[in-house]
Amino acid sequence: MAYRIFLTDDDRFLLDLYAVKFKNAGHEVSTYGGGEELLAALRKGGPSPDAILLDVIMPGEDGFEVLGTIRKEGLAEGLAKGSKIIILSNQGQDADLEKAKELHADGYIIKASAIPSEVLAETIRTIESATGNPALGSNAVRT
Repeated sequence: MAYRIFLTDDDRFLLDLYAVKFKNAGHEVSTYGGGEELLAALRKGGPSPDAILLDVIMPGEDGFEVLGTIRKEGLAEGLAKGSKIIILSNQGQDADLEKAKELHADGYIIKASAIPSEVLAETIRTIESATGNPALGSNAVRT
C-alpha cells in the first residue's frame, strides 16, 4: 500500500536521501526544510499525511515546538488528523525521548542508529500499527 509521507528536516542532503528511499518504495512524499514550512502546508488543508517525520534541531521552531503546535491545533481544528508523527533526530537523550512521549509522538527514530531502509520500515510499521504507541516503546530505534 502506498502512503503519503511528509518529511521535515533542515539538512537538505538527508531530506533528499529519505525522500528518494520512500519514493522508490512507491510512497507519495512531500519535503519541508523547516517546521514553519510544514505547518503552513498542513494549515492549507487537503488530505492529511499518513506520517510526518520531524527533525528536532531546526532553525526557527524546533521539532518539539512543531509537534506541540500540531497536537494543539489538531484538537481544535483537525490539523494532521490521523497522521502518525515520528521524531527523526540525532538527539536521543532520555530527556528528548521523555519530551516526545509527553507530546504524544507515535515514534522516535535516532538517525545515527538507523539506515534509510530501517527508517522506511519503522515508518511503515508505525503507520500500520493499530493502536499507535504513545509510550514509544516498540517504535524507538536505538543501539
